[in-house]
Amino acid sequence: MEEVIKYINENREIFINELKDFLRIPSISTLAENKKDINYCANFVMEKLKQAGMSRVEVFQSEGHPIVYGEWLGAPGKPTILIYGHYDVQPVDPIDLWDSPPFEPTIKDGKIYARGATDDKGQVFMHFKSVESFFRTVGSPPLNIKFLIEGEEEIGSEHLEPFINNNLELLKCDAVLISDTSLYAPGIPTLTYGLRGLAYMEVEVTGPDRDLHSGTFGGAVGNPINTLAQMITTLHDKDGKITIPGFYKDVVKLTKKERENYKLLKFSEKKFAKECGVSKLHGEKGFSSLERTWARPTLDCNGIFGGFTGKGAKTVLPSKATAKISMRLVPNQDPNKVAKQFTKYIQQLAPKYVKVKVSNLHGGFPSMTSLDSKASIAAANAMEKAFGKKTVFIREGGSIPIVTVFAKKLKAPVVLMGLGLNSENLHSPNEHFDLNHFHLGIISSANFIEEFSAV
Repeated sequence: MEEVIKYINENREIFINELKDFLRIPSISTLAENKKDINYCANFVMEKLKQAGMSRVEVFQSEGHPIVYGEWLGAPGKPTILIYGHYDVQPVDPIDLWDSPPFEPTIKDGKIYARGATDDKGQVFMHFKSVESFFRTVGSPPLNIKFLIEGEEEIGSEHLEPFINNNLELLKCDAVLISDTSLYAPGIPTLTYGLRGLAYMEVEVTGPDRDLHSGTFGGAVGNPINTLAQMITTLHDKDGKITIPGFYKDVVKLTKKERENYKLLKFSEKKFAKECGVSKLHGEKGFSSLERTWARPTLDCNGIFGGFTGKGAKTVLPSKATAKISMRLVPNQDPNKVAKQFTKYIQQLAPKYVKVKVSNLHGGFPSMTSLDSKASIAAANAMEKAFGKKTVFIREGGSIPIVTVFAKKLKAPVVLMGLGLNSENLHSPNEHFDLNHFHLGIISSANFIEEFSAV
């Protein structure tokens, strides 16, 4: 491993410059005008996998965006790992809040700023470079490697699960390695063993059949915006608990060991509040902020719109009002079941003077990974060697729905070896990635390949 690590250290700047090329591609999956960029980015990934040493690389077209697959199976009798990531990124709005152009990578204070820097181009690129380092030094990796890099993660991975179902033999492996999560804190090696699921809903409330003059009709006709706002406030009680009947029935409670582990992390609520730009934290009564964000379900209104929203004044009583509402779910909650519970409850809350339409936009199951699997142990050791510190184990509040699909369909443990930070503005202006973590991530990936090859 000394030769491999030496090569990684000596080529640090080269790897960063190659990452810049990756980040310059505006591969925004949700915008039709970026379709050409998505296709270009898929081909870029294909070429980088070839450069890394993969003996077979193929771009699979789907009804959505391309899926890139690569493999090297030159280690018979050794384990096989499947490395998953995504090359698509979020939109950049609001553009005026960026300090530098989102697709012109800029390095400042040891961090690289660009859309996709930490989510997920920077993190997936670490594995390209760690695999390449084996081929360029010792001839080949000590185990078999497969890559699966998609272009629809930011829009729900709609076409990835069918691809997996149709290619189970192609994707067969002994472990799945994903870097799309975060470190607990800067410089702290971290494995994530739990992710929340998601149920994402849209509620449309309709009152009159057209917009009305608020002076002539106000007070006689129900206002859909007022009504929707009242319905939303009813979804929580005074203690922050969600009021949907049966919502908590399947929630798995935190174990005593987990609560003790959270205390060992010495989380600062005061510091967290400052990082969020708020004077005080708020959430479900009876739980710490770590427990609320990692292991408790939530319900949030992500957007509400209707009526007149332009500059100036327009005294209108709107015909419709719409809200986007997401629910983060924990083991063993089923997003389909929760969606039905939500729909039924919203319909009950709606007064007779409006009509309500509820749409289930998308969802994903929560996931839990065993820390006793050989893959998890190998990953913890790998990160400890790279960082020179003991690895900590956390859950994360976000969702990666495909994790559950991998575990169920491929029957392989999933390792979440994230190197980003929650403070790196993923999905926001000025997204960035700490280049020291990028470098340590390449080393951690190489260490994992070495560690897992011996199991």
